[in-house]
Amino acid sequence: MTENQMNLTFLAISENQSFARATAAAFASQLDPTVAEINEIKTAVSEAVTNAMIHGYEGVETDCFVTMRCHLTTNREIYIEVEDFGRGIPNIEQALEPLYTSKPDEERSGMGFTVMSEFMDDLQVQSSPSGTIVKMHKKMV
Repeated sequence: MTENQMNLTFLAISENQSFARATAAAFASQLDPTVAEINEIKTAVSEAVTNAMIHGYEGVETDCFVTMRCHLTTNREIYIEVEDFGRGIPNIEQALEPLYTSKPDEERSGMGFTVMSEFMDDLQVQSSPSGTIVKMHKKMV
């Protein structure tokens, strides 16, 4: 296997969340992952993309985009970045706490980052008022 990478930019609309999941899973399949690993990648990507759409672009009326970058290594690892260009996360430490939600009046569990962290080997979040990048890494067994 050689190193490989891909970039995908799509409209931040709910219909594209499943597209991002499927694309990440198809790209990761080059590493011959287990079914469990594919499901974990799909779930982590789904959470990251959903967060970008719901929180990053809340109240924005114009077309908004999410970019997903994936990189495969010769060591059977996948690096995934999900980036939005929205309003950013005011307090990353608080957002990373299990059960924390900035939308307590809605049906949000506050478990998105916790799920990403549990299913991936590493999770990093970088945010500013001009957007957020969620960086995830997983080593296949």
